[in-house]
Parts: sequence; structure tokens; C-alpha cells
Amino acid sequence: MHPTTSRRSRRSLAAVTGSALLALLATACTGTNDAGGNDGSAAGKDVTITFWHGWSQDSEVKAINDNIAAFEKAHPNIHVKTVGNIADDKVNQALRAGGDDAPDVVSSFTTNNVGMFCSTKAFADLKPFLEKDRIDAAKTFPAAMLNYTQYQGNQCSLPLLGDAFGLYYNKTAFAAAGITAPPKTFSEFADAAAKLTIADGNGYKQLGFMPLYHGYESTTEHFLGQYGPTYFDSPGKSNLATDPKIASMLNWQKGLVDKLGGYDKLDKYRATFGEEFSAKNPFHTGQVAMAIDGEWRTASLAENKPDFEWATAPFPVPDDQASTWGRGYQTGTIVGIASSSKKQAAAWELVKYLTTDTDAVVSFANAIHNVPSTFDALNSPKLISDPNFKTFLDIAKNANSGTTPASLNGGAYIVSLQNLGYAYESGQQKDLAGGLAATAKEIDAAIAQAK
Repeated sequence: MHPTTSRRSRRSLAAVTGSALLALLATACTGTNDAGGNDGSAAGKDVTITFWHGWSQDSEVKAINDNIAAFEKAHPNIHVKTVGNIADDKVNQALRAGGDDAPDVVSSFTTNNVGMFCSTKAFADLKPFLEKDRIDAAKTFPAAMLNYTQYQGNQCSLPLLGDAFGLYYNKTAFAAAGITAPPKTFSEFADAAAKLTIADGNGYKQLGFMPLYHGYESTTEHFLGQYGPTYFDSPGKSNLATDPKIASMLNWQKGLVDKLGGYDKLDKYRATFGEEFSAKNPFHTGQVAMAIDGEWRTASLAENKPDFEWATAPFPVPDDQASTWGRGYQTGTIVGIASSSKKQAAAWELVKYLTTDTDAVVSFANAIHNVPSTFDALNSPKLISDPNFKTFLDIAKNANSGTTPASLNGGAYIVSLQNLGYAYESGQQKDLAGGLAATAKEIDAAIAQAK
């Protein structure tokens, strides 16, 4: 999905539509899910299904269309009408209205909406389909990807390529600073960030790392991916105030902010950064020597060719979890079947092909530079890779890698946590324990209101 498909961190914020979206989905025409439908496609009857997706760049559209063409060749009785560049709000409206104009299969970049898609039954539960075809999801898809495609046991979507987050580092700057290897622990990372920071008056000629939460991909959930937190307890209440890993991450990040010059100085420098998805990205320009980012950045750097050597590695982990180095935060694209569809047998054949056919997954990953979403595809000899891209394949395979769990009201809880992070890093919130407790109550109240 190239830079624009890595809208993951921006998705986390933009995708939150909360109670309004939930209300829309709750009134959706849900139809039935009989693990086969009644369209006759299984018996070879001609049928046309509609597939909505969000890809819009020419290379992306060509890649998905190539996969659809291969599917239609293998299933000559199933014809697919594709509609691209569809955002979730339009999907939600169509699912609510139902009828012949509604999609049968939907792909979404917004993993945060899975909880709403599942809980409102706007998407069909795919477990019966998987069981019918004897597909063991746990043996097919990495655990983190399987996690963000289900909600409370309802597997209403499946992963269709993914994103993994790791460390990008300037090898030329490392050599100049006498650093011989990428840091593996947060203490090593802090030392490296300090050594790589070169002052320029009251600012910076080079910053080792931009830790602020507005620093593009340096978000709370991406950092917490290195800790393995539990966001909710078993009854579904927020764990922010009770899981010590949350406070540890916020304190670690705040300590790094202070070590590298303080919030005001860093924020002033951040204002000089170019657009994230361009050659003016601060890592590309050498303004920062290390960055947290997704696998798509490898393609951007290969295209833009900065004037220094660079490499990738897993992002560092807390010192007391050094054995988990290699993990990372994961998210990705999802695909599901509209419960209102009367052509679910044919729809399932398309979903199954896109998500479990190894050649289909690999060819799509190769074309748009995303991480494959099945174990077989991750290990396929047909997968185009190099040492820098392999970092992200290994993160995807790592059993310690994690994600943010689905919630009833989308990613609202992530926004609440991020807002606390903004207040804490800037010094507006000085009582972290109190802030966490208040944020947990805010999250619980919002979820209760959405029910």
C-alpha cells in the first residue's frame, strides 16, 4: 500500500466516528449468514458480486484488479464488479441502506472499525465459512493480524496484507557517532539518540530521534507495541490505570523528550519538518537519524535515494523485556462480507481467494510493498524482499508482536490515550496516575454510551 496506504496512524484518529457510526451500522440490513448463501454459485450458476475497496493510486488499483482477474479466471461463473477509493463512511451508509446497490464484499483500511462492523453484524461472521472449508485461521494468519480482524469471538473480517512498524536508522550518522549496531533496548536507544543529536544554536543540526507524539508515526499505540499491554480487562473495562506497562511507556517517552532537549525545543524543530509521505520526510532529509515507521518507507527511500546509507531493524524494547526484541506493532487492511449480501457463497470465494491463496497474497504484497498476511505468503520464495524489507516480515512473524484490540466504538480509546500523551509530554498534565484514571473512566463511559 505505498505511503498512502500506510494511513495507519492517521487512520487511528480519522477513523474514529464513535456513536454516530455505531448508530448507522446498528440499523444496517443484516441479512443472513448461512455459510454458503443461496446464490447457486457453488453449483456453477453465473453470479455477479460487487467489491468495494479503498485503494486509489494507479499501481494499487492495477494490483487489485490483477488479483480480481486471476480470481475470475479460476472461477469463470463468478463475475466481480469492483469500485475503488471507497471510504468507510460510504461503506457504512451502503450497508445501512442495503438493497441491490450495496456491496457484497468490502475492504477497509480502518481496523479500528472492526469492533463496530462485528458487533452490529454489518459484516457476516466468517467462522462458519472457514470451518466449512477446513481453514484453521490460527495456523493461517499471524496472531496480531487475526486479533485486529475479530471482536469478542466474532471473526467478521480477515486480514488482507498488513503493516509492521520498526526502526529506520541512518548508517552514515551512526558511523560518525561511533555507533556500530542498532539499539535493542530503550536504554541503548536513549544513549544512541543523545549521541546522534547535534546542536545548532538553540535548535538542532541533527536530532537522534523525534519522540513527540505529533512526530508522524511516533504514536502511543506504536510505542506500546513494544510493551505488550492489555488495553482492556476480561469484562471489557479500560486497563489504562491498572496495567503498569501503560504508565511505563508514557514515562519512558517523557524521559526521552526531556533528555533530547524538552518539549518546546523539540516541537519548534518538528515544525520545520516536511510532509510525511514525501521526499521531505525528516528521515529522508537527515533531520532525524532514527525513526519509527512502517515497511512502506523502504520503497520510498529506494525511490528518493537520500544522500546517506540507511538500514532497518526492529524497534527497541523495554530493558526488562530485552528477550522480546524483534517484536513490533502491526495493523493492516481488512476484508469482509456484507451481512446484507444475498450472494455470500460467491462473496466468500472471493474473500477466501484474496486472503488465503498464497500466490494472490504474495503478488499483491509485491505490487504495493506491504507485508503479506499469511504464514505461507510470508515464507514464500516468490516474495520480493531485501534485508531492509525482511525486518518487517520477521516482525510480522514474531509471536510477541501485537496490535490495538477492536472496541465497540472504534478507536475512540486510542484517541483518549493519545490526548493524555499530548498533555503529559508537554507538561500540562503532571499527575500521570490521576490522568490515567480519568482517561480510563472516559473510555469506559464512551463505550457504555455506545452500547
